[in-house]
Amino acid sequence: MIIYKNSTKGIKPEQLKDFFVGWTHQPSNETHLQILQNSAFVILAIDDRTEQVIGFINAISDKILSAYIPLLEVLPEYRKQGIGKELIKRMLDELSNLYMIDLCCDETLKPFYKKLGLSPMPAMGKRNYEFQKGNL
Repeated sequence: MIIYKNSTKGIKPEQLKDFFVGWTHQPSNETHLQILQNSAFVILAIDDRTEQVIGFINAISDKILSAYIPLLEVLPEYRKQGIGKELIKRMLDELSNLYMIDLCCDETLKPFYKKLGLSPMPAMGKRNYEFQKGNL
């Protein structure tokens, strides 16, 4: 069974294995945990049999007006089971009292987010790939 948790309390780095699929420079499990702990909001999907985190979403926010969702990931072996959809729904519920909720995604993911109530909009960004692992 999948358990959803709105906190990193009690989560250890070793429970965050195998994320950042396809990244050239993946953050370590320790850095990943710090990313989640430093986020204003986090929701984890945990496989209760293995106690491994199998999916997560986080948001950075001022908790007054706006939030940005930088990361949503589900481990490959758990995809196509509705976990990513559940994570985004729960996060949107968590952020429902804010004026703006933004995220950037690849073109191929736009239909997924559109089905969940998000609207396409233009965006700009910069990536410093040398810091893809984190800057710790």
